[in-house]
Formats: sequence, C-alpha cells, structure tokens
Amino acid sequence: MELKEISKDIYDIDAWLDESLGKEGTSEREKNRERAWEEYNAQILLDARKNAGLTQQELADRIGANKGYISRIERGLTVPTVATLYKIASAMGLTIELRPI
Repeated sequence: MELKEISKDIYDIDAWLDESLGKEGTSEREKNRERAWEEYNAQILLDARKNAGLTQQELADRIGANKGYISRIERGLTVPTVATLYKIASAMGLTIELRPI
C-alpha cells in the first residue's frame, strides 16, 4: 500500500493507516490493534526465551507443553492463558508485574 503524497515529501499518515488498518472506531481497526498486541507480546516472549538461553523444546519441557505450542505462541498464532504465561515466565526465571498504565 502506498502513502498518499500531499506534496513533495509530505504524506498523509492518517489516511494511510485508515486505508490499511481500517478507520478509527471500526471493528476492523480494533481487530488489527489486537493482532498488533498479540505479535508484540509474542516477540517479547521469543526474545525472553532466547535471552534465557533456552530452546523451544527446553522451555516446553519446563512447562509441560510441546515444542509446537511454544512455536505457535512465539509466532503470535496462539495466545497463552494468564496461568500459562506465568508458568512460561517462571520457567525462564522471570516474573510478571501488573501495574496501572
């Protein structure tokens, strides 16, 4: 998708976002926002696992799951339950902190 050029080197980013993600306030935009958060969280878990020096199989063994499940989480295809997220964090020697935004 191309950005609409308003004038030389100036682009309408809002129009581009509306076109590619759906207009603000629509279910399409909300779906894309949720998908972005899922991918963001998946990347955090992937990076944390690598920083912990664990393979997908080692992490899976520690939480009683299979490697494919860890792979699906890290690719953003599966969203773990809160309980599983805590198990994953603990298996990597991490904690999860909930705080107001």
